[in-house]
Amino acid sequence: MKGARLLLLAAVPVVATASVYLFAPEDSGAGRAGPGLSSAYRSQAAQDAEGAQGAKAWAERSEGAKSAEDKAVVADLPPGLDTPAKKELAQQLVASAENSTLDWRSAYAYVEDIGDGQGYTAGIIGFCTGTHDLLTLVEGYTKAHPGNGLARYLPALRAVDGTDSHEGLDPGFTAAWKAEARVPAFQQAQDTARDRVYFDPAVHLAKLDGLGALGQFVYYDAMVFHGPGTGPTSFYGLRDRALQKSDSPTEGGSEKAYLDTFLDLREDAMRTRDADIDTTRVDTAQRRFLNDGNLDLRTPLEWQVYGETFKVP
Repeated sequence: MKGARLLLLAAVPVVATASVYLFAPEDSGAGRAGPGLSSAYRSQAAQDAEGAQGAKAWAERSEGAKSAEDKAVVADLPPGLDTPAKKELAQQLVASAENSTLDWRSAYAYVEDIGDGQGYTAGIIGFCTGTHDLLTLVEGYTKAHPGNGLARYLPALRAVDGTDSHEGLDPGFTAAWKAEARVPAFQQAQDTARDRVYFDPAVHLAKLDGLGALGQFVYYDAMVFHGPGTGPTSFYGLRDRALQKSDSPTEGGSEKAYLDTFLDLREDAMRTRDADIDTTRVDTAQRRFLNDGNLDLRTPLEWQVYGETFKVP
């Protein structure tokens, strides 16, 4: 879960190459308490981990309690971001901001501590050792595949959850992650975790709010970046505040006006975590599509993130 990815632009010139973007892990927390990590980051990491666990329990309860009416409403709506082509596009859009590439599958093996206080960030959606989602992923994968190369790190992953610590993970965890990422079953496990925790809930709620493919992506990207927590700077909290400030299309409001409100709140939440954070994944991507009136997220698309231009024909 990417709580508040930080770009260290002051240290590195902006060049149109993925390798020049240095990211800081977002939700790490403790452990590496020494130079460079403030107590605020460590505290935020613990809050994000608790929020992720709370949101997981909330999602599990709501999944079981989804009304037949809600399901019928969503089933009767036109195809959206969950169609194969649009879902592929959504992964490309997220990968452009998370990994500076459109080849999102190349990130299965990604693992790095990007210095944002969330420990190791890894995989296609930025699962973090400090924010509970990476632990949940490895636990589920190990239950299905007990002999996998990450299973031996489960005690350490449980111990560092909610912190930025590497204790018990170094020096072998990153190599073990990269090796396991070559296993098709682990790639599928990452896909499944992404869909269960991030993609499916975001698209479902966006459809209930009357949003088209762009709005569904806006929710999904916010879920990825801010995490599925219920606090004021996490996804569910942001949605609640947006619905308080502006009527959704389901409530008779304008889709553009509602999404403008949501994106304003989202940018404020990003700056709450870091006043100097780069917000181009909103400003020159999602907001651009919205201002162009592309509520269906039709291709071709062109957007910029962190100064780099991306195109999908």
